[in-house]
Amino acid sequence: MAAVSPSPVTFDDVRAAAARLEGVAHRTPVLTSRTLNALVGAEVFIKCENFQRAGAFKFRGAYNAAAQLSPEQLAKGIAAYSSGNHAQATALAARELGTTAVILMPEDAPTLKREATAGYGAEIVTYDRYTEDRTALGTALAEDRGMVLIPPYDHPHVMAGQGTATLELLEETGPLGALLVPVGGGGLIAGSATTAKALHPGIRVIGVEPEEGDDTKRSLETGARVTLPVPRTIADGQAVPTPGEITFEINRRLVDAIALVGDAEIVTAMRFAFERLKIVLEPSGATGLAALLAGHIDNLPPRIGIIASGGNIDARRFSELVGG
Repeated sequence: MAAVSPSPVTFDDVRAAAARLEGVAHRTPVLTSRTLNALVGAEVFIKCENFQRAGAFKFRGAYNAAAQLSPEQLAKGIAAYSSGNHAQATALAARELGTTAVILMPEDAPTLKREATAGYGAEIVTYDRYTEDRTALGTALAEDRGMVLIPPYDHPHVMAGQGTATLELLEETGPLGALLVPVGGGGLIAGSATTAKALHPGIRVIGVEPEEGDDTKRSLETGARVTLPVPRTIADGQAVPTPGEITFEINRRLVDAIALVGDAEIVTAMRFAFERLKIVLEPSGATGLAALLAGHIDNLPPRIGIIASGGNIDARRFSELVGG
């Protein structure tokens, strides 16, 4: 009988990340709404990572990874590639740790995210996300500069850091029947599922993807990573063509289902969050709420958690989407 390979991320790794992040990352609030509960017929707890430093959950993973680098590695600087949130997070983590960062970002990355990344002190290098391979470009960039590459999701320390959001949520709420988590490359849900299943083995962990970017759903259904054309969706943080190699191996074991949401459903959730919850969510940050509001979750349990993963969207774009 072949030995079972140990997981690259364990619950102990998540707890160690939580200790590393204490006093550095925000312990973000958990919101509830009687209106939402009545609307969906369940008690809902929303973990508001839109209030995290740099505006999204990504700071947890970027800092956890960067903080474990040696002084010699930090002195060389950090490289990353990202459509926006990991870019900002890595830039901020580098600044906190007294080093430099160079970030590869798509030419059409949201202006707000590019400006924030530069504002944290990072150098930005751009590429065309529809014709160029960001992983290859980012790896080459790091090698050319002699920097350490921190990828946006396919890294054990990044995943462990992301899992701390779910750790905080469950510490506050106690057992939940299900957890809804946005899925891009799969790092957030890998860390979330590792944490949730360790604390409450019976919980259902449900990922949520945009309809135009269902690479993880297809991959889980076929049992192997599927690569799609770069998705064209308003959820830019989830416009990933294929799951991460490491994240997929974790998620195929721990994730129970994937729900899909359309762009119109995402906008409805953003509007509901703004009008009824009084919070601003970017499209990727609203997909979990969108799946719930649209009725895409079967056998809804009495108590359910949602990771609202981020809120990095400028006023003009928010108005275009929600005010239309």
